[in-house]
Amino acid sequence: MAGVSLKCGDCGALLRSVEEAQEHAELTSHSNFAESTEPVLNLVCSTCGKPCRSKTESDLHTKRTGHTEFADKTADAAKPISLEVPKVASSESEDVAAPSQTEEMVVPEVDKNLLQELEGMGFSIERATRALHYSGNASLEAAVNWVVEHENDMDIDEMPMVPVNSKVEAPKPSLTPEQLKAKQHELREKARKKKEEEEKRMEREREKERIRVGKELLEAKRIEEDNERKRILALRKAEKEEEKRARERIRQKLEEDKAERRRKLGLPPEDPSTTKPSAPVVEEKKMSLPVRPATKAEQMRECLRSLKQNHKEDDAKVKRAFQTLLTFVGNVVKNPDEEKFRKIRLTNQPFQDRVGSLTGGIQFLELCGFEKMEGGEFLFLARDKVDMAVLHSAGSEIDSAIKNPFFGVL
Repeated sequence: MAGVSLKCGDCGALLRSVEEAQEHAELTSHSNFAESTEPVLNLVCSTCGKPCRSKTESDLHTKRTGHTEFADKTADAAKPISLEVPKVASSESEDVAAPSQTEEMVVPEVDKNLLQELEGMGFSIERATRALHYSGNASLEAAVNWVVEHENDMDIDEMPMVPVNSKVEAPKPSLTPEQLKAKQHELREKARKKKEEEEKRMEREREKERIRVGKELLEAKRIEEDNERKRILALRKAEKEEEKRARERIRQKLEEDKAERRRKLGLPPEDPSTTKPSAPVVEEKKMSLPVRPATKAEQMRECLRSLKQNHKEDDAKVKRAFQTLLTFVGNVVKNPDEEKFRKIRLTNQPFQDRVGSLTGGIQFLELCGFEKMEGGEFLFLARDKVDMAVLHSAGSEIDSAIKNPFFGVL
């Protein structure tokens, strides 16, 4: 394939002709050029018509102006490059070359009004003249865009020069000053509206994001509440199962105690087929035997439940009362022969603060076997009335009340 451009081996720039390569060499001092089959791009901006030689130039133009649509006319402009053109041009006629070297160069004529406006904006006369000349004196906006796009050129602040015979009269501006101001106002309004639309779009996006995050938080909260409900139901179920197992253990213990008492009394073992169901509380008053511990266990549980419900606004006081009752019962179980553990002064202020002043506290101790004596000044548990089964049952009830978070509220 024939070469369609010259590529600089030092910086990689693509050049359309030998003349451009010579200009590039004069400006950069690069001298390593090679023929290339890669064409110089010809991307024409669909908005303002500015041609761009490369993707980098088009990206820079988009960044500066906001124009994003380009027409690719590279195929129309790409032609095989001729390396013989400079030689032919130099050998055509020596008579023509001599006058060209002495041809007079002058400053191109530009629109004076546009030149004054550019100088008023802070541009030097050289930069303003160059911008107007190369932008075709089309408009103030075109000149400013040219300056922005070529501000890094080495000769940006040099006065442009053209041959005297090529000097042409500068075209008249197509717009009057009033029309130009109106055009500028229109462009500013378009930019403002575009910015407002972009802000509205971003606000809609942010609102959508807030709604999405809110839904996710609500869903997470709902899942957490469902898990909490499931956990509470599981705890209640476990509590009921534990109570059921505790009642079964107590029933078995009572049966064993009953069998042991019959053995000590010399009575034959009770026939399971003739065993009667548990007698109601009313019938227990007619029996000569002490109140069955199972019934006492229920009464103890009711005392503890009443204590917690009557003082539910002060959870710390309830827990302290439970701990104190558990200490009294535990001391008697561990040291049943020690009278000091079986005797409690009711007028003792710490006892009143912890147990005595709370509804159900003294009733619980009385169910454990304590009795009032000496005019109601003391609670005393006689040694022969110490019932370990009752005390163990009391300790189990207190421990369950302390450890069960739902005790007294279900």
